[in-house]
Amino acid sequence: MVEPLIEYEVVYAEPERQVLLKARVAHGTSVRAALRESGVAAQFPKLDLEHCQVGIFGKVVADPQARLIEEGDRIEIYRPLLADPKEVRRLRAAKAAQAKAMGL
Repeated sequence: MVEPLIEYEVVYAEPERQVLLKARVAHGTSVRAALRESGVAAQFPKLDLEHCQVGIFGKVVADPQARLIEEGDRIEIYRPLLADPKEVRRLRAAKAAQAKAMGL
């Protein structure tokens, strides 16, 4: 008897383009392998699927090579941050404090 395939989704966004792909894999497939089989690399050739950070339904997957895909999972591929959010808030607060001190 042939086991049915697991259905899942892969989502990825760049500033100018977003994709949501639906795909199927065999039971026992890792998250990393499911990404490779999804076809997302063909649409985003510069995307490094072997090292990118991923999550499932908003929760980071610590080890995508070990975590197995489950029916209905939505794999999210995360881009690296361009700026540290804490640093951005600190700079904004400093700028606001300076404007307040100058009476603006």
